[in-house]
Amino acid sequence: MALWRRPWRAGFGVTDTARDIDASLSALVDIMARLRDPERGCPWDLKQDFHTIVPHTLEEAYELADAVESGETAEIKDELGDVLFQVVFLAQIAAERHLFDINDVVEGICTKLVRRHPHVFSADGSEAIGPEISEVEVKENWEQIKNKERQGKQQSGFLDGVPIALPGLVRAQKLQKRAARAGFDWTDMAGVWAKLDEELAELREAIANRDVPAIESEMGDVLFAAVNLARHLDVDAETATRRTAARFEERFRLMEREALSEGMPLENESLDQLEKRWQRVKRSLASD
Repeated sequence: MALWRRPWRAGFGVTDTARDIDASLSALVDIMARLRDPERGCPWDLKQDFHTIVPHTLEEAYELADAVESGETAEIKDELGDVLFQVVFLAQIAAERHLFDINDVVEGICTKLVRRHPHVFSADGSEAIGPEISEVEVKENWEQIKNKERQGKQQSGFLDGVPIALPGLVRAQKLQKRAARAGFDWTDMAGVWAKLDEELAELREAIANRDVPAIESEMGDVLFAAVNLARHLDVDAETATRRTAARFEERFRLMEREALSEGMPLENESLDQLEKRWQRVKRSLASD
């Protein structure tokens, strides 16, 4: 039996690739069902529920992000499989509780994608429609459709629906984007820079006063303002931070290896010596 039904695919032929995917995903669903079999399943898998699986799902998503950053095709493929398994695992738990199953999950995302791409699909998803539109128009249409969907879910506020569990930088940027839709945003870069300068000044004042609670609060304001700057520069704050952290890690590890090869552990060197090593490593990597 096919893994999912395709009511939205009217007018589209089912390709051989789609049939292969049906078979592959059906095999994965069968494996998952066996792992959760009350009599013959795996004790660890049987103990899991929505709440215990979510941390693993988040971990796998981050490992996929790392694989993409590394550019290693084999790792990307492997991590995609792990993420897919998490989806199937959660869907299996839901199916056992008679909530929904993997068919409902796939049909739901298919329907949503067709609904959010009216420039590609007609109303019934049967064919592509023209004319071509710009990327900017695509994004605007996407947000308008999402806003209608939120209204359908009886969400009244601009900030409704931003998950609390998102990483801090991601959530900050999403909240700012939502607030901007209400007009609560700087109209030019001068305001953005001024706000960042203001928050830095307040942090310096809190530090000077040795006000520990205020230091944490003002540090958060500085980071939030920096995220706002990234948003106005059309830079993803989370991605930029992860890449900076990766560069730092690469440089520091190279410093460490260099020092050990010279018989000089880093912890035995002065700050001035460490800074010289750091600059040397930066130059060597930049010249590669």
